Amino acid sequence: MSGTGITADAMRARLEELLAPTWLEVIDESMAHMGHAGSDGTGSGTHFRVRIAAPAFDGLSRVARHRLVYDALRTFVDRGVHALAIETL
Repeated sequence: MSGTGITADAMRARLEELLAPTWLEVIDESMAHMGHAGSDGTGSGTHFRVRIAAPAFDGLSRVARHRLVYDALRTFVDRGVHALAIETL
């Protein structure tokens, strides 16, 4: 079975490169979503949670902060990330 090949480490590196976070946690929650919509059956690479704090968020609304994170990770979504839970701090 072939999966997305997307890892939390790759997503973390992209966020560090683009947003220079002061705090960052990227968690692959795909295993908890096996059998749900968007799961590719491998238990990895499809459902992620991102918890992030970054100076780039200063003065932005919650929606604008989420958009920055989503835009930074768009290539991963295009490659098969089905769910992305974003918590900006």
